[in-house]
Amino acid sequence: MAKPLSVAIVGAGMGGLATAAALRRVGIDVMVYEQAAQFARIGAGIQIGCNAMKVLRALGLEQRMRSQSFYPRSWNNRDWNSGDIKFDMIFGESAEEKFGAPYLLAHRGDLHAALASAVPDERVRLGHKLIGLDETGDGIRLTFANGSSVVADAVVGADGVHSVVRDILFDTAPVRFTGRIAYRTTYPAALLGGEKIDDCTKWWGEDRHIVIYYVKPDRSEVYLVTSQPEPNFRIESWSAKGDVCDLRASFEGFHPQVGQVLAACPDVHKWAIMDRDALERWADGKVTLLGDACHPMTPYMAQGAAMAIEDAAVLSRCLEGVDRDGVANAFGRFEATRKVRTTRVQETSRANIWLRERTDTSWVYGYDAWEVPLAA
Repeated sequence: MAKPLSVAIVGAGMGGLATAAALRRVGIDVMVYEQAAQFARIGAGIQIGCNAMKVLRALGLEQRMRSQSFYPRSWNNRDWNSGDIKFDMIFGESAEEKFGAPYLLAHRGDLHAALASAVPDERVRLGHKLIGLDETGDGIRLTFANGSSVVADAVVGADGVHSVVRDILFDTAPVRFTGRIAYRTTYPAALLGGEKIDDCTKWWGEDRHIVIYYVKPDRSEVYLVTSQPEPNFRIESWSAKGDVCDLRASFEGFHPQVGQVLAACPDVHKWAIMDRDALERWADGKVTLLGDACHPMTPYMAQGAAMAIEDAAVLSRCLEGVDRDGVANAFGRFEATRKVRTTRVQETSRANIWLRERTDTSWVYGYDAWEVPLAA
């Protein structure tokens, strides 16, 4: 029998692990290389759109995510002060029937752990920071800061907005600071003292917003994330601490429900919101980029991880049955299939108008990465 195609995946985030699981599903030999020494459970929520859930279903993760996540009635968009409803995007059973999969709200760590469970431990190498890529007669050689090196038939750079793979392949513009920052945290809902809050609401202010939702099926944990102007703050770290008093002051005068959530909030993280233009091309020979490495998303549509997860499914379809000689063409086909969609999502998210008024969401949530026609 012919030797299976070997693919090295750089990055063990959502996109990297989803890609590993999807490629293994079609018989491809994968190894994931992650620079972190261990996975960390950061206090953050994540919205898992119906489009992403279709991918997770095929990876065998739907029931796990249903059991660990919150199933919201809607994503409600309300005025910051009056509480008037701008647009109530109904989810629940009606959206599941319409779009073919549920819309779930989860703890980011639970989704990451689910994806990690779909990839055997021995297929993930932690503590491997990529420092070099070189084409050899045997394939692509990856060199790591710990002194090790490996050769694979193909490489997928799923290493995020600060992608080393991208920077090795292309001359790319530096990441662009948007002039806005975000606070975010999760905390036990018991701290609300019995106060009731909406399932999932985005409170739209004049120059800032806050999104609040549950991340557990029993409503036991609450998540909040904000966006507001702060031109001089440029720390981009998921673990950097913010001042909860500053957070509360930033949303003074917002609806009482927002005040209740912030008053109960014990601590927060704070990070600068960055942006980067989409790349003109994603691949160079037998190396391709995926997810935020090639089409980074601002957080305003809650579709960043979903785009990487969709990428994983489409890439697996393009590589299925392909030998070493066909990798470059398969990567070109992957880019041609995905680029229009990811660019549209990127531009829509950047505008930060998603669901602010009545919106046609079918093009986002109705997408099925397993069924969409592949480019010629």
